[in-house]
Amino acid sequence: MHRVRGRQLEVLLVHPGGPYWAKKDAGAWSIPKGEVGSNEELLAAAQREFTEETGLTPSGPYLPLGGVKQRQHKVVYAWAFEGDCDPATIVSETFEMEWPPRSGRMQAFPEADRAAFFTLPDARHKILAPQRRFLDELEAVVNGPRSAAAGDPP
Repeated sequence: MHRVRGRQLEVLLVHPGGPYWAKKDAGAWSIPKGEVGSNEELLAAAQREFTEETGLTPSGPYLPLGGVKQRQHKVVYAWAFEGDCDPATIVSETFEMEWPPRSGRMQAFPEADRAAFFTLPDARHKILAPQRRFLDELEAVVNGPRSAAAGDPP
């Protein structure tokens, strides 16, 4: 999800829930994403995962941003859409894991423990490194090619 505020492009990122991410900030945030089900179209999976991690229903038109390879050769595909929300109101689905490790106790944690809109420079600092390319793609699509006539260097 992206929006324009005060002439600045902002993107919605989510912070992963669970104890492993609790004290991480820079380089830990992500676009809402997840696993693609068997026989599920990529865009449909992206829409479902956005809803699961935010409690919000995305609506198009959707701008394809391509795919990036993350850890363990996992490929993440992204689409952008224009929208707005109050990030403080997101409600994420939960997952269970044994915590503390080897304790035998299962605990539930939100898939995303918080969300926020960030300007592109701030988002580049917050987002997982492989996903920075999505920000570049979004900026290129939304702002279009830069014009040398506007005073930019060629």
